[in-house]
Amino acid sequence: MPEAVTALHDNMPYDPGLYNEDLAPVPVHRRTWGIYSYASLWVAMSVCIPTYMLASGLIAGGMNWWQAIGTILLGNLIVLVPMLLNAHAGTKYGIPFPVFVRASFGVRGANLPAVLRALVACGWFGIQTWIGGQAIQSMLAVAAPSVAALPGSVWICFFAFWLLNMFVIWRGIETIRFLEGIGAPVMLAVGLLLLWWITGKAGGFGPVLSSPGKFHTLAEFLPFFIPSLTGMVGFWSTVALNIPDFTRYATSQKAQALGQALGLPAAMTLYSFIGVAVTSASVVIFGEPVWDPVALIGRFHQPAIAFVALIAILMATLNTNVAANVVSPSNDFSNLNPRRISFQTGGMITGILGVLMMPWKLVSDYGSYITGWLVGYSGLLGPIAGIMIADYFLVRKKVLLVDDLYRRNGQYEYRNGINRHAVTSLLAGIFVALIGLVVPGLGWLYSYAWFVGFAVSGGVYVLLMKGRHA
Repeated sequence: MPEAVTALHDNMPYDPGLYNEDLAPVPVHRRTWGIYSYASLWVAMSVCIPTYMLASGLIAGGMNWWQAIGTILLGNLIVLVPMLLNAHAGTKYGIPFPVFVRASFGVRGANLPAVLRALVACGWFGIQTWIGGQAIQSMLAVAAPSVAALPGSVWICFFAFWLLNMFVIWRGIETIRFLEGIGAPVMLAVGLLLLWWITGKAGGFGPVLSSPGKFHTLAEFLPFFIPSLTGMVGFWSTVALNIPDFTRYATSQKAQALGQALGLPAAMTLYSFIGVAVTSASVVIFGEPVWDPVALIGRFHQPAIAFVALIAILMATLNTNVAANVVSPSNDFSNLNPRRISFQTGGMITGILGVLMMPWKLVSDYGSYITGWLVGYSGLLGPIAGIMIADYFLVRKKVLLVDDLYRRNGQYEYRNGINRHAVTSLLAGIFVALIGLVVPGLGWLYSYAWFVGFAVSGGVYVLLMKGRHA
């Protein structure tokens, strides 16, 4: 097999339908992200309201504090594995996710997994923007109650926050990196202050952590635990696919791997503990779990504290939204037509679709959030991860011909630019993962949607590609 190259040669022709500056391999002199960059990236992406709601949703569903924290930690340790595996190609070759996936799906077929990943990101973008708009509305209720009471003010706040996100997107990737670097330590400090304040109101950690869960036997616990664990994995299964979008800027494999291993499990577990403890404290104070932090802050009529907490929510939401929910779909939409769709244009498309997906319904309650949204889309993304990892490590042995990823009739042309084996494997994995939605007796498959889809698609792909020259 020919030796892989790490960048396009200056005199090498490429297909303008497969290449633009945003999709091009990152040259070595621009690969400047070190361990701190990736650790702070994960801290900033983890310290967000969806993480808080992830943990608080488990409490609202009936878990006690240590069951919820254990489920979240286990889920993040599991998802770290495909995260690091897919990150390898981004660092080695400097290529983003939609280019990397051309190796397995073909130069045209890559649009299928890229669009599936992008649509999920659009949904997340909408959810985060809705949360940010609610925070602005709550801030108005504290600072200017008469303005907040005006008809349609919640929608004005929603679109105001949407415009702020669009501005950051238009500024580009380095603005995103800057936000992550300065935002992470500030948001962690504010989260810890909120934890200290509300547990004091509840009488300390003793009453908070002694609140029992509703599950008394293993038979009662497992039916809620299994889909919840899948939801935890599904939470970051999005970034597990497009992590090359970030690791293409890494100084080394060690830098990105160590930074991610230090940042992801620790940050998710710590901030999840804050969500668990604060929600448990709400049970002590109000007699019921309040899983929405914006609604919880609204119950405390102390303007100064509420205003500071809501500003922190806005910072966290903006940081996570632009990093986790915009970089990937912007590149994915650009991949559809590189000549006409730049990173910024892809970001605008993401913002519009995020509104059209009606995020206010996706987070209407903890059930629709965890077992509906998170578990449901994990059945789409698990199969893609299985194919990508099987192709890169088992079929190609980590060797890619980068030039051929940007031109037709090369190594990754397959048949008319589409690898039918990859498409067949993807459909097989999605079918098995989601069949439980319509066949009650197979509901357990849906509970394990990400795992089932990953294993089925990866296994089928290896079998179909066996004997094919890669």
